[in-house]
Amino acid sequence: MNSPEPFIIAGESIAPGTLRDVAFPITTMATGTASSLAVRVLHGAKPGPAVFVSAAIHGDEIIGTAVIQRLARTLDPAVLAGTVMLVPVANIFGFITHSRYLPDRRDLNRSFPGSAGGSLAGQLAHVFYREVVARCQLGIDIHSAAIHRYNLPQIRIAAGNRKLVELAMAFGAPVIIESPLRDGSLRDLAQKHGVDMLLMEAGEALRFDRLSIETGVEGVERVLAHLGMIEADDGLSAVGIPARANRSVWVRSPRGGVVQMVRESGDPVRKGDVLACVSGLFGEEPQEMISPLDGIIIGHATLPVVHQGDALFHIAAIDHPERVGAQIDTITEAILASEPQGNAERLLDEDEVV
Repeated sequence: MNSPEPFIIAGESIAPGTLRDVAFPITTMATGTASSLAVRVLHGAKPGPAVFVSAAIHGDEIIGTAVIQRLARTLDPAVLAGTVMLVPVANIFGFITHSRYLPDRRDLNRSFPGSAGGSLAGQLAHVFYREVVARCQLGIDIHSAAIHRYNLPQIRIAAGNRKLVELAMAFGAPVIIESPLRDGSLRDLAQKHGVDMLLMEAGEALRFDRLSIETGVEGVERVLAHLGMIEADDGLSAVGIPARANRSVWVRSPRGGVVQMVRESGDPVRKGDVLACVSGLFGEEPQEMISPLDGIIIGHATLPVVHQGDALFHIAAIDHPERVGAQIDTITEAILASEPQGNAERLLDEDEVV
């Protein structure tokens, strides 16, 4: 097999089998100090595809940063086929201020494709797409729930893409959700330019948790293995029926007060099951929260103090939740067995429903 050519980026030549940390200038901050987008490029010793893994496109969603730190320690360009680009913090401005947004209150994930002479968000989106996304065939973008909320590790993909379903199953997150793309989002722009995208949702804003981090690290490694980029098991030799949905509902608190959770993320539920009980400050006038459908809880609030109308549970609609995880002989059977019914609907981000 022929050796790959050097990887040229930011005016630097990265030899096969080596890595390099590069920084792309973005702008100057109010203090006059320069800001940049930091990227680690691992250019494999053997030819292969180019894949990026990014985190903190919303600055307070830091689970992916921990995932990428682990990957940076374990991936070895000397035995890698292809190129991996690691972006531990896409939105450095929100990251340092513990905020989802940039200083101008713009959402980076609604600002693509951006422009070189646009707003701060537009400039950052422009550089991120031009220097990272456009160089790759696949991207894995890692998000988390909002503050005081927790998301079960899950993969979101564009509907109708069989290749992405297979990659999502290789990733091995508990739930696969097919969701339409939003204008201005990274996934939307990537699809328009032929770049496949997996979006991982896991954990809580401004928090690390072991399940989310390990699911992310192992998932990325399985995807790389499935693509033939690293020597590892892609997990598809013993597949199970995944929890796969294209529709979800939020269940809101029927009153203000203090909530006692009965169920949490990861639990399968049937229509009519009790999810939680909300009562007054003395425990008076308790009201039960009931699941309106069959499915799996993919997100829940972590703060027990609630107002009437607060969204406390996010449930993915699944017709037969008890079948999830059952062993299937082939990947094709698993895909067919988990095919969601009906048309995919727009899934709201946590900041859009609170």
